[in-house]
Amino acid sequence: MALEVFHKDETLELRRKLIGQSCRLFFSHDPVKIIRARGQYLYDEEGVQYLDCISNVQHVGHCHPSITKAAAAQMDLLNANTRFLHDNIVQYAKRLAATLPKKLCVFYFVNSGSEANDLALRLARQYTQHQDVIVLDHAYHGHLTSLIDISPYKFRKLEGQKEWVHVAPLPDTYHGIYREDHPNPGQAYADALKSIIEDVHKKGRKISAFFAESLPSVGGQIIFPSGYCKRVAEYVHEAGGVYVADEVQTGFGRVGSHFWGFQLQGEDFCPDIVTMGKPMGNGHPLSCVATTEEIAGAFTDNGVEYFNTFGGNPVSCAIGLAVLDVIEHEDLRGNALRVGDYLRHLLIQLQTKHLIIGDVRGVGLFIGMELVKDRVSRQPATEEAAQLVGRLKEEHVVMSTDGPWDSVIKFKPPMCFSMEDADRVTMCIDQILTGW
Repeated sequence: MALEVFHKDETLELRRKLIGQSCRLFFSHDPVKIIRARGQYLYDEEGVQYLDCISNVQHVGHCHPSITKAAAAQMDLLNANTRFLHDNIVQYAKRLAATLPKKLCVFYFVNSGSEANDLALRLARQYTQHQDVIVLDHAYHGHLTSLIDISPYKFRKLEGQKEWVHVAPLPDTYHGIYREDHPNPGQAYADALKSIIEDVHKKGRKISAFFAESLPSVGGQIIFPSGYCKRVAEYVHEAGGVYVADEVQTGFGRVGSHFWGFQLQGEDFCPDIVTMGKPMGNGHPLSCVATTEEIAGAFTDNGVEYFNTFGGNPVSCAIGLAVLDVIEHEDLRGNALRVGDYLRHLLIQLQTKHLIIGDVRGVGLFIGMELVKDRVSRQPATEEAAQLVGRLKEEHVVMSTDGPWDSVIKFKPPMCFSMEDADRVTMCIDQILTGW
């Protein structure tokens, strides 16, 4: 039976009636009803095209034909509990292992980034036999209770900080305590974290893990200063903890020059646990935790079976394999590097023209443009950023904001984003800012 098609106003009325109001829509005052998509383009019920600059989950592009073909073919053949033996999960694990440092060779497949980070927390605690966790200020790691507890972005609005959670300064060289004029901000921020570890030990507590996105996104599209992660890992290891790299939003070639965001810190840096999210399935619920044999062995030795009924099922892994094929065959890492550099260059040109643009930062197709009221105080231009996003929507460009003050215009588009798309969005931004 065909599904009933509603007018936009009817859909909105039904959503308000049936769906929890905390589940907010983009452009909630006047939502866009999207009925189809392809590549980096969205289409509303009237066929109007919108340029999608934010859907990092649809990693290789909306409704990629190779992905939908792989999904349909496997779904027509088998989709079963992951405790049945099947080739897809091991084939996919083998392909993933080839992209990672050799020590990250054991995989646990789950269904979302939140599940992956929750499992990483369990692995870290089981391996270290410690409880406490250090996270970065403004971090977000997922919506499960365990992850809200380690997400300052969330817990500060709810029940507050738990005694086993410790918040380190975000290594933001634009707004942070150590800025771009500091001789070695990476070392300075790492030393601030070391001080936290020392304070934890004075209280008789022990660190199980340091959690960080390889490029903090909710924190404002932050690029870590050189040497930060390596030095932090040394301090965390000395304290008996492990380093967890959250690659939910930054993995699978988004940075262009490397497959993983953490690799930007150099070949001699390797996390102990890496978590991945739905971009690996192009939006299909597929996620993963990669770790070492030692950490996985400690988790096995607790004597409690871990199973995830649908994590890494045959359909999910078929999709994951297809995504890897598309990244390779369409050179999407190369595209992220070329288009990302071009887009960043265009935004820097706008920065020289519009004083409201305080900073442009990023790598590959992970870019932030920060708006400020003036460049001396660097006071965030929160209202202006929201206005810009609203005006871009009127020009059929979908953008959103991030950062502690929602003053950062974020660019995390599907990886097929083109130079023509970069021209289009920057031209729109230029015209809007010129008119202010």
